[in-house]
Amino acid sequence: MQPYKKRTTILLPILLISSLSICRKGNQDLKVTQQSDRFKMAGEQLKPVAGLLLLLNFCMYTIILGIGGWAMNRAINHGFVIGPGFELPAHFSPIYFPMGNAATGFFVVYALIAGVVGVASAISGLNHIRYWDVDSLPAAASAATIAWTLTLLAMGFACKEIELHFRNARLRTMEAFIIILSATQLFYLAAIHGAASRRRA
Repeated sequence: MQPYKKRTTILLPILLISSLSICRKGNQDLKVTQQSDRFKMAGEQLKPVAGLLLLLNFCMYTIILGIGGWAMNRAINHGFVIGPGFELPAHFSPIYFPMGNAATGFFVVYALIAGVVGVASAISGLNHIRYWDVDSLPAAASAATIAWTLTLLAMGFACKEIELHFRNARLRTMEAFIIILSATQLFYLAAIHGAASRRRA
């Protein structure tokens, strides 16, 4: 009976220690699960914000494409044609547009490029809004970042066009949308990156 009692006295502390460690591990896992659930809920709260910004940006980029297409078509149909023996006038712009000023051609070209990339980023972002996980984030974030940088470039030419004056209402509308998009596209990027960082935490 004595060897049995010795074994029992040795095994009891081991069992107590192992049960305590299992309980602690279970509590830690429960805390991690609760924290991940809270972060997931916080990420889900940003989903409608990102979706609203995505829809707003898509509509504005589409309007820019429409106005820019009209301006480009007008410039092609009524552009400046240089004939043989004809001298270039003073202050001639290499990208001549019959409406606006010397910065209009550069502004319209870069606004069209930003509009095309912006629509493409909205399509990629729609896929991310649909799944809303880490796997779909890189494509949406990359496309949105490229669209935002091109929008900033077009905004620079818009500021120059505003400084030179002499542009019609359609070009002023295009300038306003480009300036607004330089902010809303940044907010959209912050929304999708903020949700992703909370999910990682």
